[in-house]
Amino acid sequence: MTIRIMGLGGSRGTPSASQRALELALEGAATAGAEVELFDLGRFDLPHYDPTAREVAPAARHLARLAARADGMIWSSPTYHGALSGALKNALDWLQLLADEDPPYLTDKPIGLIATAAGGRGMQTINTMASSVQALRGWAVPFCVTVGGAYRAFADDGSANDPALAAQLTMLGRSVVDYAGKLAGSVRAGGPDDPGDPGDPDDPGEPLATASIARTARPITAIRPTQPIAPRANRSDDSTTQQL
Repeated sequence: MTIRIMGLGGSRGTPSASQRALELALEGAATAGAEVELFDLGRFDLPHYDPTAREVAPAARHLARLAARADGMIWSSPTYHGALSGALKNALDWLQLLADEDPPYLTDKPIGLIATAAGGRGMQTINTMASSVQALRGWAVPFCVTVGGAYRAFADDGSANDPALAAQLTMLGRSVVDYAGKLAGSVRAGGPDDPGDPGDPDDPGEPLATASIARTARPITAIRPTQPIAPRANRSDDSTTQQL
């Protein structure tokens, strides 16, 4: 059985420490045999959630579709003023689109949590995300990762400067796969769409692209909706100006 793990996170900042942490966790999931996908909040034009909207934006449909067919998820957020980012909270609000699915929302899906912070350890953000996991009827994986001093946690090539942090992120990814394998067979058989069809008949035009990470530990070259993201070795950034 193929296990699908969806990564959700990142930020508008470039480079983004929270996205780098998420990518490393997804690589860990991939090494455990999972098929992984990344919904990068810094690249998708996800509108503000509006419960009264008559039409749903394609990006929001795409988000909901990926979440519905995933067997597990990994969320990663920077810590802004003691809480998760507005971008991630907005994405979680759009999961209201899954209210009428069977089962609804993220029922019985394991969710791994990552929080980055400029100074502290970001546990406030972990706790806030855990509350959202519960509200969406998922399961927060007991092991979580907080990244303090995130602006200096990652090298220019995207790797973690601290081997212990790299090991933690890998462990988180593998843990989500393990829990998903145990839950998927007994609770759910898949999302509302054909897993082999990335399109949506209700969406105009071509389906939005999503990042797909191969089952290896190689650096990610991901396809985004707007442009490819360069391999880590080619990224130009200054550690003193890294964004969370």
